[in-house]
Amino acid sequence: MTRNLILTVALSLTATTFAADSVVKAPAEPKEMKSLFNGKDLSGWDGDSRLWSVKDGVIHGETTDEVKANGNTFLICKDTVVKDFELRLSFRCNATNNSGIQYRSKHITDDKVRNKWVVRGYQHEIRNENKLPSVSGFIYDEGGLTGGRGRTCLVGEKAVWTDKGKQVTETLIDEAGFEKLFKLDDWNDVIIIAKGRHIQHYMNGRLILDFQDAEKNALLEGILAVQLHAGNPMWVEFKDVRVKHLD
Repeated sequence: MTRNLILTVALSLTATTFAADSVVKAPAEPKEMKSLFNGKDLSGWDGDSRLWSVKDGVIHGETTDEVKANGNTFLICKDTVVKDFELRLSFRCNATNNSGIQYRSKHITDDKVRNKWVVRGYQHEIRNENKLPSVSGFIYDEGGLTGGRGRTCLVGEKAVWTDKGKQVTETLIDEAGFEKLFKLDDWNDVIIIAKGRHIQHYMNGRLILDFQDAEKNALLEGILAVQLHAGNPMWVEFKDVRVKHLD
């Protein structure tokens, strides 16, 4: 191996390591964010009253063996449509199932849905897990509204969607970094910032996902909601839900 080739490989490995270890911190919270939850009741929200309530000042969603969700169901933030926005909230959940935060999404009300609160679109995944890739924070195409892409962009990826599919350009956080960052069985802070086709997810003050969607797939406007997943009994809680419209 020539000296120049050795130097090139060494620089490449250094750049890769730096990208994986670099930390992009969350921006300071902007002024005049609008609170979407009053901490007392579900005024301004709509969902299955069997499953959603306010408990100890936080939004509480829960399914049991006796009280089940008929398909994935959502608590929908009424009268709030977002385009370019910044959303901040905190969540915690147990590990028996998963949840999510819907944004720029659509309330589906046709006669084919299994309940009255079906929402499809971009979802910020929520899980009580810290082992990549099945962790909180990736973008999931709930209901296939953005082209049936499933796990569209994973935690740790800086990526762009092209005619050839997803192209990952940088690693923002690795498994060891996320395991240290995420708080199992405790509250975690989420920031979602969307400007045009550019979407960023932050967890506990650190950028964990940066995604530029394709024009043909992108959702540029829609509603906000939070999810209870069908299947195994579960619970999830949300607090300090606030948004700022950037458009």
